[in-house]
Amino acid sequence: MAASRIVIENCAIATVDAHDTEYASGHVVVADNRIESVGAGPAPARLENVVRRIDGTGHLVTPGLVNTHHHFYQWLTRGLATDHNLFDWLVALYPTWARLDEPMVRTAAQGSLAMMVRGGVTTAMDHHYVYPRGTGDLSGAIIGAAAEMGVRFTLARGSMDRGTSDGGLPPDFAVESLDDALAATEKTIDAHHDASFDAMTQIAVAPCSPFSVSTELLKQGAELARRKGVRLHTHGSETVEEEQFCKELFGMGPTDYFESTGWLGSDVWMAHCVHMNDSDIAAFGRTGTGVAHCPSSNARLAAGIARVPDMLGAGVPVGLGVDGTASNESGELHTELRNALLINRLGARGESALNARQALRLGTYGGAQVLGRAGQIGSIEPGKLADLVLWKLDTLAHASIADPVTALVFGAAAPITLSLVNGRTVVEDSHLTTVDEDAIARSTRSEAQRLARIAATG
Repeated sequence: MAASRIVIENCAIATVDAHDTEYASGHVVVADNRIESVGAGPAPARLENVVRRIDGTGHLVTPGLVNTHHHFYQWLTRGLATDHNLFDWLVALYPTWARLDEPMVRTAAQGSLAMMVRGGVTTAMDHHYVYPRGTGDLSGAIIGAAAEMGVRFTLARGSMDRGTSDGGLPPDFAVESLDDALAATEKTIDAHHDASFDAMTQIAVAPCSPFSVSTELLKQGAELARRKGVRLHTHGSETVEEEQFCKELFGMGPTDYFESTGWLGSDVWMAHCVHMNDSDIAAFGRTGTGVAHCPSSNARLAAGIARVPDMLGAGVPVGLGVDGTASNESGELHTELRNALLINRLGARGESALNARQALRLGTYGGAQVLGRAGQIGSIEPGKLADLVLWKLDTLAHASIADPVTALVFGAAAPITLSLVNGRTVVEDSHLTTVDEDAIARSTRSEAQRLARIAATG
């Protein structure tokens, strides 16, 4: 059967390949779910079975954005505890999160995904670690929402086994036992993980954080992930308080603790990594451990500025993350391109910290590296999967900025004329094509109100 082709022409293109190849006016040809060709000028003549031809004048094509850290369930608790640091924020919100059930989690996933996909995300991930007892198939609900949206997706199946009675922050009834957490994680991998080139759903093993899981859960979780051939994810070095916690409890800092439990390696990525010294960064670079940089959330919780330029210089894979929308209420990854650049310029490197093209790379190829999918997504190259975004840059918001990549990163959020995932349209003229945005807005409001009522009754 002949391949169906989509042709995009007359557009600027930022391929984000190894050479940062760009075209001021070029073409991209998609054949079924793969990129067939990319280059300067018009598309090749006499292409067969072209089902759609798009004039991209005034647009920039980039790889789809890749989100590397999120907590979808937090869509239902946005706008709360707005003046708290991380530990106080967690203590304030854990009692509410512990009341989640399957309909809430499904609806929150729909809201989180809709906002990201509408803003250019083509590969999303969710670190879900709150599994209150008897609340249904929460992992299946999240995976189902992503499939309905048509987005490429990694579920980092999280877990917590250190409740308040063991010195942790979450309520005891919101944590799992060690054995239950490991068994449920393995069951999720067996049911949902797809290791194929064009996989739409993958699973990672993801104990929550050093202060909410036991050492044994970290160690056995790493063993499980490597036995199953999946990736590992957790939070690391997010705050000064976390560093103090690790030193008091384990006699070492977070990075050394993670290394002692098998949690450094090219199959691992960690969220935040704000408080890293030179030795920590060198260890991540040496082992190929990745980082999900979440600049807006780090600022919202006053956690600090991650040393992203130093990480990149040490060869650390770095992608961008929205983080949960209880600490980043907008829930949009394309704003993180700009925020990563601006916030890092407040650090030691000043104006040389990051430029527009480095920021775009963090949000595309860097994210693909962190998720272990750099061979399939993250750049526009023949043979890679057709996850692409066509950004409209000829409106009032951007038309006077000559360089399209600068316009995209430094400017206001750009409208999206077309977003493809696996060659399938998921956004057209800034609207989702696979789901009803208004219906999702209504359901998220309703479920947020229901959660608030339940939490208020204790």
